[in-house]
Amino acid sequence: MLTELSIKNFKAWRDTGKIRLAPITVFFGSNSAGKTSILQFLLMLRQTAESPDRHRVLHPGDKNTPVELGTFRDLVFEHELTNGIEFALVWKLPEPMVVRDPLKEGDTTTGSRIRFEAKVSSDAKGASQQVQRFKYSLENGNASLSVEMTPAGSSTSKYDLKTSGYDLVRKVQRVWKIPPPIRFYAFPDEVGAYYQNAGFTSDLALELEKQVKRLQYLGPLREYPARSYVWSGEVPEHVGWRGERAVEAMLAATSRSIGPGFKRRVQPFQAVVAKWLKDLGLLQSFEVRQIAAHRKEYEVMVRAGSTRENVNLPDVGFGVSQVLPVVVQCFYANPHTTVILEQPEIHLHPRVQSALADLFIEAIQSREDGADRSIQLIVESHSEHFLRRLQTRVAENKVKPEDVALYFCRTGADGAVLEPLEVNIFGDIQNWPADFFGDEMGELAARMEAAARREAEQK
Repeated sequence: MLTELSIKNFKAWRDTGKIRLAPITVFFGSNSAGKTSILQFLLMLRQTAESPDRHRVLHPGDKNTPVELGTFRDLVFEHELTNGIEFALVWKLPEPMVVRDPLKEGDTTTGSRIRFEAKVSSDAKGASQQVQRFKYSLENGNASLSVEMTPAGSSTSKYDLKTSGYDLVRKVQRVWKIPPPIRFYAFPDEVGAYYQNAGFTSDLALELEKQVKRLQYLGPLREYPARSYVWSGEVPEHVGWRGERAVEAMLAATSRSIGPGFKRRVQPFQAVVAKWLKDLGLLQSFEVRQIAAHRKEYEVMVRAGSTRENVNLPDVGFGVSQVLPVVVQCFYANPHTTVILEQPEIHLHPRVQSALADLFIEAIQSREDGADRSIQLIVESHSEHFLRRLQTRVAENKVKPEDVALYFCRTGADGAVLEPLEVNIFGDIQNWPADFFGDEMGELAARMEAAARREAEQK
């Protein structure tokens, strides 16, 4: 699970400062205030790790990636190429990592989280990028082991390797400098060839790769519902960036059962989804069924409101099809996944927007196969109703304040500004920003003044 993020010189952000990431992290703010850029940055890290080009430092994206951010010049704050992009990412490991020095019997270092820091710069034309430095720290309380790659001198064609808390030993006659890193985070193969005990470096890079590949994304514009769906037995990784694979995911999860918390009854996956669509007040019943035996076509049949007949999904309100991928993704994601959701409340009634908070709380507290799923949700939202319900659940002690991180993004004189919202145990926001959701009291006063004026005119 991601626990901290900081970014400098990326798009609207000169400096985000340290962002605490909780099991439920929500970014609010006005349009074009920079909140989407934070999500895009995380997705860019994932698509870079998945790129087949090992020499590409950062992959801004293309038509086959969840985000497409243009050129490096488009990535840099104020499009100023002299500004290198700097960032730090901290995550808690599903299982502690143990580093053993093969040259020192019994010498081990164990850490439960990893901190990664990097700086990426560009040439004057923005045509090529270089890693100015990157550093891993394996932490258990205080930093216990760190390893860093930095350029040897002014050139970025050769690098030095530095460690703390671990003694690297060169192989005999292997005194050469190290080639550049692979992508923005990986040690070149020569590290293992030049040192006798540097095998742990590839383990650190692998942990980062696994963490960014645990990022899954569902965008704000989701697919229209279809009258039938084709499924040939595939197990999709997620519901798709537009939710287009939500029904396939449900069919692939037929054998899975999810529980809402410790010592609470588990239910089959499809029953969990049906329950939530009912709890959200959208449907009375929900079923994915095969159109005919020995066929790979399926249809989604639902019953809404007080009607007695089941109808096909496209025949009910549009909001159902828009929230279905959100519900499925929350419970379909594998344990330790970080799910990024943009505007999950889109096309939903205010009452349903409020209930999304309950859905997300159950998702992070859910269990499967007798273990916590440890799902993390990073959400961009404009919904006051969603926020109010989240505050209520904190006050009711149904979710801990430390399990929720709320932020307000606004534009400032020197780039975007991020304000952490301080939520106490009573669900109160201690530092409510001015005009957070508009000037409610100002609107009320203006309406009362107008009403009084109209009443006077009628006399």
